[in-house]
Amino acid sequence: TGKELIARSIHYNSRRKDRPFVVVSCSALPETLLESELFGHEKGAFTGAIRQRIGRFEMADGGTVFLDEIGEMSMPVQMKLLRVLQEREVERVGGDHAIKVDVRVIAATHKDLHRAMSERVFREDLFYRLNVVPIKLPPLRERLDDVPLLAAHFLKKYGEKNKKQITSISPRAFGSLIRYSYPGNVRELENIIERAVIMEKGDNLSRIDLKYPEMGGGAVLPLIGSDIQPFRKMKTEVVERFEKEYFSQLLRMYSGNMSRAAKHAGINLKNFHEKMARYGLKKEAFK
Repeated sequence: TGKELIARSIHYNSRRKDRPFVVVSCSALPETLLESELFGHEKGAFTGAIRQRIGRFEMADGGTVFLDEIGEMSMPVQMKLLRVLQEREVERVGGDHAIKVDVRVIAATHKDLHRAMSERVFREDLFYRLNVVPIKLPPLRERLDDVPLLAAHFLKKYGEKNKKQITSISPRAFGSLIRYSYPGNVRELENIIERAVIMEKGDNLSRIDLKYPEMGGGAVLPLIGSDIQPFRKMKTEVVERFEKEYFSQLLRMYSGNMSRAAKHAGINLKNFHEKMARYGLKKEAFK
């Protein structure tokens, strides 16, 4: 959903922007390695520890640590993290003294931590230490207004990476981007832009390919999740999701002009008003 981009934005718009921004994926490492990665270790602390190593918290001193997928962190490591947050100090694995650190911690997860706490696999005290300013990040299909900014960011990133002077996105390509549902979220948008930049020969991104072999073709809307509901209920949900997305796209296309959007849809203005009211759509949001 773009969690790391949000974390980077917070860091680089803060007083800590000139200090390190350090990312740790809590799901990518086993417990023993994650502990060493976060807090460091002393020489001889365990087999293979042939030299001293500082951890990510020490590396980020004065800056920000982004803990991605913190819901995957084991209870023992959670306990050590809680101490860092409370005491503002770390102790390396195999060490016997505390090292002061000044870091901002941003944590992210796709898990339901309330459920994890009830199942006693996530510490309640750690949750409330972290849950000071929560940010809920919906999937990209529910915030298509973010697509232009994200697309511009990735265009700049991959233009520089591939040494290409691509300065804009054509209206046709842009239209494709804002009408897609992004089942793969922000990572999928990033891959789409990267691929388009690689294939583009001019200075304007003219073509966007949304059909990937691994997806069996481009998706308009993700229809069914992991839990398949009874037919009538599922059909109603799918139709409602389609209608809301469809009318949102029309309003976006015509900058909130309801008459033009209704004409394009082939329905009368009264019915269009009813659809907007049903789905909580406000024309002002699309101007």
